[in-house]
Amino acid sequence: MKKISKTSYLRTQGKTLPVLIGALATGLFQICSTSASATEIDYGKYGDYAKYGSATDVPGMCSYDAMSKKKYKGRTLKIISHAVPVIGEPTDLHARQFQDLTGAKVDVVHIPFGDLYQRIMIPFQTGQAAYDVMFYPSLWIGDVQSFLAPVPAAYEAASGMKDVTANYRDVATWGSQMVQYPMDGDRHYMKYRSDIFNNPQMKAKYKEKMGKELRVPATWEEYNDVATFFSGWDWAGDGKPHFGSAEVTKRDDLMFSAFISRVAAYAKNPNVKGGFFFDLATMKPQVNNPGWVRGLEMFIKAKAAFPPGGTNFGLGDEIFSFGGGQTLMSYSWDDAFIQAMEQGSPIRNKVAAAPLPGANDVWNRVSGKWDHFETPNAPPYITWGWTSAVTKASKNKDMAFDYLCFFSNEANADLDLQVGRFGVNPYRKAHFSASFWESKLGWEKSLAESYVKTLGGMDASNNRVFDLRVPGVNQFMSTLANGVSEAMAGQKSPQAALDGVAQQWNNIVKKIGVDKVRAAYKNVVALEDKGR
Repeated sequence: MKKISKTSYLRTQGKTLPVLIGALATGLFQICSTSASATEIDYGKYGDYAKYGSATDVPGMCSYDAMSKKKYKGRTLKIISHAVPVIGEPTDLHARQFQDLTGAKVDVVHIPFGDLYQRIMIPFQTGQAAYDVMFYPSLWIGDVQSFLAPVPAAYEAASGMKDVTANYRDVATWGSQMVQYPMDGDRHYMKYRSDIFNNPQMKAKYKEKMGKELRVPATWEEYNDVATFFSGWDWAGDGKPHFGSAEVTKRDDLMFSAFISRVAAYAKNPNVKGGFFFDLATMKPQVNNPGWVRGLEMFIKAKAAFPPGGTNFGLGDEIFSFGGGQTLMSYSWDDAFIQAMEQGSPIRNKVAAAPLPGANDVWNRVSGKWDHFETPNAPPYITWGWTSAVTKASKNKDMAFDYLCFFSNEANADLDLQVGRFGVNPYRKAHFSASFWESKLGWEKSLAESYVKTLGGMDASNNRVFDLRVPGVNQFMSTLANGVSEAMAGQKSPQAALDGVAQQWNNIVKKIGVDKVRAAYKNVVALEDKGR
């Protein structure tokens, strides 16, 4: 391996981040040939990544080998991404590798989530070509799609792209064109401490106090009961108090997604087509119907099981709370689960995955009544997820698509999936094989099977919730988060808070144009009702 020299690498959140480290000849990435046909990739030279092992560089247009033949010296690629670590850290890592391989200079700007939408939209609205590549939540597609360059056919034909599941190809598509580049697959599901649920002493304690068997919650009512019971005492046996549930509750840090996960069970009726957020025919907001109100009531009750500070947890807090062993249960994206399963984690192989809890009584907006289900209604929530795209105004589209192609190549995806804080979650068919997690990460067989069964079952469901994906989505979600926060803080009743949200949603629809919002929302409804 060649010796390298590198300039200092400074990570500054919210400011331009020059990634200024050598060219191809210095070869910073660690590559060790294991045979004439296979090259092993690891990230060990870039930071504390050696413990994640290595992955094989799969031949093809996105591989390390293919990128090493590119000649981009003297050119600059500009990227906007989320703050470190979630998505921001892998953006940096792969920018540094791409720079070493191709000779390009890569500038990355990191933006906190609360400011990311405006920092992306303002250049578009003012006609500036500020960035070549963007990383952002896929639900913003309704606002940004007209500013994006379609993914060229050659990249759609890449081996890694062809393995992307139907759900995440749909998420990347607007109309008939793929305009977002898949590099993540997100959905919400439940994680729990299997060692505690399977512990005979814990089972006995729970039955004595609660008068019923301890089991993995099938409804949100059960979830709240279990979480409250296991809150405030040392059930882990390490001399520290532990708690029942870590949830994303911070108003401007993805709390709206956590809330929708709870609402889906009560308001996404499998017998009702035509819209979850709106009635597609009338475009009347549904956010204040009894199903949504019930979900908010249950969210408020869950506060009793939160750890200290849990009423203001952002995603990072939830990741480290469950992933670090502080809480019994959690639900949101994969990150907390992967954090728990990292090498060296004290709860490694002591966790399991399950679908989101459901509800026995589900609001029917057509009949105006509650429908009862003996088997709980538990719609999966295919929640936004990170995506990437190349801007239509970019003068470096060749280099930009090569970077995204490289970012998501098979070797990088295999390694990125192992780092909980990266925020890269399964999105290819290969990722839904239990053997991948057993052989690559050393997961126990039953755990790996619970994980892929839970995630794979979401793709097979015919009663799913997808994100809103309409123009103005950031306004819709911000007002929803504000209303939910008011109720969580006790400033308004759940009904009054959501009535206020519904009124604001009506105003937003009128401002943008009801036909424009309906036309976009029709695409969302088609995804939700697909297969029925």
